Amino acid sequence: MIATWWAGLSLVMKILWGVTLTASLIFIIQSILTFVGADADSDFDLNMDVDTSLDGSDLSNIDGGANLYTFRNLVNFVLGFGWSAILLQESIPSTALRITVSVVVGIALVAAVMYMFKWLSGMQQSGNINLQKSAAGCEGKVYLTVPAARGGEGKVQITISGAVREYNAVTESETPLKTGTPVRVVDAINANTVLVEENNSYTI
Repeated sequence: MIATWWAGLSLVMKILWGVTLTASLIFIIQSILTFVGADADSDFDLNMDVDTSLDGSDLSNIDGGANLYTFRNLVNFVLGFGWSAILLQESIPSTALRITVSVVVGIALVAAVMYMFKWLSGMQQSGNINLQKSAAGCEGKVYLTVPAARGGEGKVQITISGAVREYNAVTESETPLKTGTPVRVVDAINANTVLVEENNSYTI
């Protein structure tokens, strides 16, 4: 039955079905890999350089929807265009009108996916803590000894925004802050490192 149906298709429709089914399969694979933690998107910029990102666990790195010239968006366009052209074959007899509508649907699908990834990225970023704004005054304890007089970095666990988080730490103290020492954050050095001092009033 399938063989008979396929044999009855014109060459153009066979190509359209083949391309559309291939795009559908790629779309399914991309979606699964993205949301299980491995973004398989290979992004092609205008000079055809390839940027392959496999870190799907961080949605801020998912740029398949943020950059117009990507393989993902090409797949999305073909997906929208192909299925529209196939499904509207009988509803819209005019080839020119059908192609126009299919192109619009393809572009709309690309725009929708780009918006979705932008929204997901914004959600992920809004959940991140701005250490420079939130860390000062937070309390915790030393996890790995912090060398004295900014002689190196240790690690501390501090309570920030209601959650215990671990950061690199330095201190201006003349003596090292050993593991288990209560500390208070004086300032944030950068996004991953804090300046701490001993905090004798903190109860662990």
